[in-house]
Amino acid sequence: MQTLTLPRPDDWHLHLRDGAMLTGIAAETARHFARAIIMPNLVPPVVTGAEAQAYRDRILAVTGSGFTPLMTLYLTEATDPADVVAAHRAGIITAVKLYPAGATTNSASGVRDFDRVRGVLEAMAQAGIPLLTHGEVTDPEIDIFDREAVFIDRVLDPIRRTTPGLRVVMEHITTSDAVAYVQSQPDDLGATITTHHLVINRNHILVGGIKPHYYCLPVAKRETHRQALLAAATSGDARFFLGTDSAPHADDAKESACGCAGCFTATNTMSILAQVFEAAGALDKLEGFSSRNGPAFYRLPVNDATLTLEKSDTPVSYPSKIDTGAGPVTVFDPGFPLYWRVL
Repeated sequence: MQTLTLPRPDDWHLHLRDGAMLTGIAAETARHFARAIIMPNLVPPVVTGAEAQAYRDRILAVTGSGFTPLMTLYLTEATDPADVVAAHRAGIITAVKLYPAGATTNSASGVRDFDRVRGVLEAMAQAGIPLLTHGEVTDPEIDIFDREAVFIDRVLDPIRRTTPGLRVVMEHITTSDAVAYVQSQPDDLGATITTHHLVINRNHILVGGIKPHYYCLPVAKRETHRQALLAAATSGDARFFLGTDSAPHADDAKESACGCAGCFTATNTMSILAQVFEAAGALDKLEGFSSRNGPAFYRLPVNDATLTLEKSDTPVSYPSKIDTGAGPVTVFDPGFPLYWRVL
């Protein structure tokens, strides 16, 4: 196969930041993706419907009408259930994001006492509003490589049992534990898988020196977990879909004594995915993963527009950095040549 045409893909987990960084990197997503679920962990976070609408306006001012940002609210212990439901009914937000406090970048305002958000979760279940979870516990006694598995047992499964009807997306899953949990549940549970977690394991971060541009949260795990993610993504199972978690940081914030977590993959994701799926003998499953499964879970139509990839004899060239007013952002390097280009 030398060409592959898909319905235009969507990104079901994306960081666009704000200000100069938003201006500098938004086009990298809007070039290939029709829609994206926008993360609300700005400083300060997006916690009300009015703030989500204002943030959406700032995004559209940069991207134009050819791209649809699907907004989310940052769940806090002070979130007003009525505001959440009203914002959803007005078409301002698509989902609500749960960050356990301290789990990742700009998550200090997240949830510590899950009993204090029970009313919000119940209102969301009744209104059909999905909950998006950053699936890690933050107990310092839990090893960082075990935080996702413990989150399932301690937080996610109890929430689902006590809030029937709540639709949940486990975002950026990184373990075979998460894959198995999704596969054991009804279809009101979905999961996003990132581009970079299909490519790297923890050796890529640590062997031969620390590689800060491979450091992300949740951190990449053992090779056995990467293989489980790859099997899930290429299986055709509609509960798994693309969420890049593309997360721009200026190089000086990544290459420091306390570097920020995040891989910036927006620029070359579709070329990487085509290469990975082809290598797995599953190129025919890329359309479901990138273009159909996500809309099905979110109860949205598949995009009418299309995107075509073409395989070439010579590697595709992508910029190593994107220059922004907030500083240069390094583009994720998969570590192997890419032969699929977006036309």
